Amino acid sequence: MQALVFAGVRRLESATVPDPALLEPGDAIVRVRAAGVCGSDLHVYRGVETGLDAGTVMGHELAGEVVAAGRAVERFRAGDLVVSPFTTSCGACFYCRSGLTSRCVRGQLFGWVEDGRGLHGAQAELVRVPLADSTLVRVPDGVPLEEALLAGDVLATGWFAAESARVAGGATLAVVGCGPVGLMAVLAAQELGAGRIFALDSVPERLALAARFGGEAVDVGEGSAAERVREATEGRGADAAVEAVGSAEATRLAFDLVRPGGTIAAVGVHTERHLAIAPGEAYDKNLTYRAGRAPVRRYMRKLLALVQSRKHDLASLISHRLPLSEGPRAYDLFDRRAEGCTKVVLTP
Repeated sequence: MQALVFAGVRRLESATVPDPALLEPGDAIVRVRAAGVCGSDLHVYRGVETGLDAGTVMGHELAGEVVAAGRAVERFRAGDLVVSPFTTSCGACFYCRSGLTSRCVRGQLFGWVEDGRGLHGAQAELVRVPLADSTLVRVPDGVPLEEALLAGDVLATGWFAAESARVAGGATLAVVGCGPVGLMAVLAAQELGAGRIFALDSVPERLALAARFGGEAVDVGEGSAAERVREATEGRGADAAVEAVGSAEATRLAFDLVRPGGTIAAVGVHTERHLAIAPGEAYDKNLTYRAGRAPVRRYMRKLLALVQSRKHDLASLISHRLPLSEGPRAYDLFDRRAEGCTKVVLTP
């Protein structure tokens, strides 16, 4: 099959690799019809997150059609249209039962193979899905696969971020970074009852989308964003901030934006060695800092129903639709934010 594989820092190759096989009774093989390029994929691409084996099939966002299922798979059969979260989960361990599916004791991240162990990714014609019954979700009738794809990562992660920020009841939220996750945090905050949502970025296309999804666009290149948010909140600052970038600078900005007693919900993937705020700073601000990988599987059924409702134009998030063979170009565009790139979907 054809796949996009990791060959080194800023080096991806469209290559022919062996087809995946059923290795366990609970496995399924999915023919990928839509595969997203995610901001966290760029960490490996840029070399700031290391350890990935050369030859690993990239990607963790997938929707497609089941073509084979192991003998223990009960919920799916060949021909079913499905979407997957970015990690597998068993549905039965302590963490799955408590809703933290992203920390399943048997879970694996798609697109991560290190020292020969792990799970190949979804930017390929076919992908093996372990624990298929408790990982995959059926795509509802009438939902385009590229929009179902969003529920398996960015929409669910944005929802988790907004929930973690506790934005209900008219709260004021600042979203730092309007990439796909930040944009979906804006949408989620609106759905959850936020009063005002400030959406911070410097890319015009992203700011325009943030406004479409219910945010008040704030260009961080035009003066002090923190000062503008304080002016709009009687000098206090936002009740909470979603940090959706994954950098020290974004953490500092989120800290400056929130009021005393506020919350930072960090869903950006960080690779720096130390937190950008000191313990004393957090203490002096009575700050709540919440971070972690979103338990996407927990949210998917609810969010697929939201997608099916057609309430929001989720397809507008996707700026580029490219064939799998143009995967290296897709990463370059997304990395440079070129050509108005906000989200790329690859179609094998």
